[in-house]
Amino acid sequence: MPADPATPCAIDVEDPGSRRARRVLGLLALAAVLPALYLPGTVHNFFDLKIYMSAMDWWAAGNPLYDYVQPDRVQGELYFTYPPFAALLLLPFAELRLGATVAIFTGLTLLGVVVSTKWLLDPVIRRHRLPYVFTLVVGAVLVLGVESTRETITFGQINMLLVVLILADLLFAVPRNSRWAGVGIGLAAALKLFPGIFVVYLLAARRWRAAAVAAGTAAGATLLAAAVAPGDSWRFWTHELWATDRVGRTDYTGNQSLFGLLSRLTAPEEPSRLIWLPLVAAIVGYGLWRAVRAAQAGDALTGLTLTGLVAALISPITWTHHIYWFIPAVVILIDATLRTDPRTAEGARRRRRLGALAVATSAIIVYGVVSFYDWGIAPSRTDTPWEFVLRNAYVLLCLLLLAVLPIRTRAGAKPAESQEPNPLPEARIPR
Repeated sequence: MPADPATPCAIDVEDPGSRRARRVLGLLALAAVLPALYLPGTVHNFFDLKIYMSAMDWWAAGNPLYDYVQPDRVQGELYFTYPPFAALLLLPFAELRLGATVAIFTGLTLLGVVVSTKWLLDPVIRRHRLPYVFTLVVGAVLVLGVESTRETITFGQINMLLVVLILADLLFAVPRNSRWAGVGIGLAAALKLFPGIFVVYLLAARRWRAAAVAAGTAAGATLLAAAVAPGDSWRFWTHELWATDRVGRTDYTGNQSLFGLLSRLTAPEEPSRLIWLPLVAAIVGYGLWRAVRAAQAGDALTGLTLTGLVAALISPITWTHHIYWFIPAVVILIDATLRTDPRTAEGARRRRRLGALAVATSAIIVYGVVSFYDWGIAPSRTDTPWEFVLRNAYVLLCLLLLAVLPIRTRAGAKPAESQEPNPLPEARIPR
């Protein structure tokens, strides 16, 4: 006689020790893959961090900060390109040995991975009653395997610091109307221009106070740097900010922005701005429209993730280590998959589609775009459809996720599609 589905009839007689042993073995097997994934990145040898430190030595010796240049076999010449406020924070590291600086930067990045992964997974774990420690450890190991994390660590980049500042602001401070809402985004924007899009997101979401605090924080940090280094600050904001050639070749495959895609179609010439700018306007309009709808539905994580994807697409240069935002996208897809009821035909199809997209996205961002390919030094066009897909995988994935990333509503809330454009309500992380 079939059991009543409402009655718990299945008795789990599995030995807890056996289950724990399988989990440990699974984690060890997963972690064992990391050395093979990191092996190609060893050639970077903390290249970007060495540029930072050499530039700080140059600056401390009394030279103009933005005159520093370092040869590079791929890009030709690379300069220090961060805003002056970032230089102020990096300057004390000039007093340390390179090995100590490498250890500090790597340690902070690893800490950022652990903290940000916990913030992303904690609501999902609690909602679906997943094994807490095991899921967190698996998540952190997988994040360490993603190409953006590998490139951040092996180049010696500061990306995880920016991620932690943005997530802390948009997952906690802004939804709770904290007096500190906007400070994290403002500091991130003062350190690097990329996070400035999140100020626009706050404005679009009608978070006026948080947007004002973010803009004020960024302005205050910038003015502080100007007071300490007025000449370098004036030079950066009036000239170096617009000189994209200082950062590197836009056609290089590591540049996974829309402008990079167009550059690879027109190399060695640069693409026309008359083509690029309307596309940028369309992406900003559509992407932030969806991000605001997510925020109105109470889905703070999807809102900030869509905004991060917009930033990756519209920046003239978006290196692979900039695109952290694929990671929360995968978390959103997994959560949406687990939340979908498979007992109806439509639910089963939706669950399969979301699960397949989560797996495919994970595979792409772990394997990466530049880790296992040498795309050469000379500018070259993408002449075949297959090469076009390979060299622009992240751009195409950003565009896809911008269109299909699900917006998760709170229990009892209207679907985002039926909501009227009201001021942003109190948003809470779904539990």
